Amino acid sequence: MRRLILSLPLLLIACGTPQEQCIARNTRDLRTVDALIAEAEGNLARGYALVKEEISFPAFEPCYRPGKATPDNPQPQPVLTTCRTRSYHTVTKPQAIDLQAEARKLAQLKEKRAQLARAAETVVAQCRAAYPE
Repeated sequence: MRRLILSLPLLLIACGTPQEQCIARNTRDLRTVDALIAEAEGNLARGYALVKEEISFPAFEPCYRPGKATPDNPQPQPVLTTCRTRSYHTVTKPQAIDLQAEARKLAQLKEKRAQLARAAETVVAQCRAAYPE
C-alpha cells in the first residue's frame, strides 16, 4: 500500500493534460534531435565521445540445492549453499572520434532541427486549439 501511495504522484505527473500529451506526442522527433545535438556538441567540446559499455562479472548468491537422498531419508531437506551467477555493471568509456565528421553531423542535425521546429509550430498551435487549458 505504501508503495502505491509513493508512486501515485509519479503516475499523475506522467499523465499530463490532453494538450501536453498532444504536444509531447507530436514533438518526439524534435526532442530526439535536440538530445543528439547536445551529445554531438559535448563530443566536440571534449574532443572524444563517451560510450556506455556493459561489463559482466561473476557473483555469488545464497541459494538452495537439493540434499542427498539416503536409504533412511529418501526426501532430504534442501541445503543452503552459494550459487554462481552473473552480475552486470555499466561503465562509461572514452572513444576517439573524427572531429570533422562530428562537426558535419552536428551541422546536419541543426538543419534537421530547424525543419522539425517549423513543422512543430503548426502542430503545437493545433494542439492548443484542440485542447485549450
